[in-house]
Amino acid sequence: MLSIDLSGRRALVAGVADAGGFGFAIAKALAEAGASVCVASWPPAMGIFETMLRRGKLDEARRMSDGSLLDFEKIYALDAAYDELDDVPEEIRSSKRYSGRGDFSIGGMARALVDDFGPQPLDILVHSLANGPEVAKDLLDTSRKGYLAAVSVSSYSLVGMVQRLGPLMRPRAAVLSLSYLGSERVVSGYGGGMSSAKAALESDTRFLAFQAGRRHGIRVNTISAGPYASRAASATNMIDRYIEHYERVSPIPERLTLEEVAHVSAFLCSPLASGITGATVHVDHGFHVMGIATD
Repeated sequence: MLSIDLSGRRALVAGVADAGGFGFAIAKALAEAGASVCVASWPPAMGIFETMLRRGKLDEARRMSDGSLLDFEKIYALDAAYDELDDVPEEIRSSKRYSGRGDFSIGGMARALVDDFGPQPLDILVHSLANGPEVAKDLLDTSRKGYLAAVSVSSYSLVGMVQRLGPLMRPRAAVLSLSYLGSERVVSGYGGGMSSAKAALESDTRFLAFQAGRRHGIRVNTISAGPYASRAASATNMIDRYIEHYERVSPIPERLTLEEVAHVSAFLCSPLASGITGATVHVDHGFHVMGIATD
């Protein structure tokens, strides 16, 4: 029987701070396929996440198909807005929300991985990071600061991570990120520069696939996922309306599940997808193909 086997591989899923989003679901699917999984969390949210894990609040979500609990090898602090600790403003470094987290930059996380697991610690990198501080504003009303912040964390951070982690990845490794249809179509209410950030993410996926493929022998793909009511998506204030419209007009008129995205993610990170790189794979029940639907 053909199956996804990630035994002996280590994955890092960046952007996990609760059990309700794509990042956690992908981490769980990778573990179900046999991978060892580390995660990276935004420092201000990391304490709550660790406390919930310690107190068993996430045990049900962590339950694997064999009855065991998903166990993370390591949880790293990561603020993907910063490539190195020297880039971090003093007010952030001295903030109580970052206290005790050490070097939470992309470079700091890369060095911590080497310290923990050796010179080539990774086989899989999943970028599940996005932040648009003005996402609820129309693009026309978005400030330069808000726009650049969205692009920095939501797209450039993938470049920064592949720069620093690509050389640390084993042969035939895979990189995966998460995009959204707002990159290529107008989605009213998806503002703050996030549409531009996702368009950049998809373009960067193609260039990184070529450059990182030639330099490091790794594949780079992105998934354009349909709408899901995660905590992050609620920032748009329109997610319920998105989902209702999506469910009504998609070729498969059903709500998207986290597992559907997670299973495709595991496939793309596996040897079964060794011929796929530079691709934007839509996991949205076919919604992206639609123009005018009829009942």
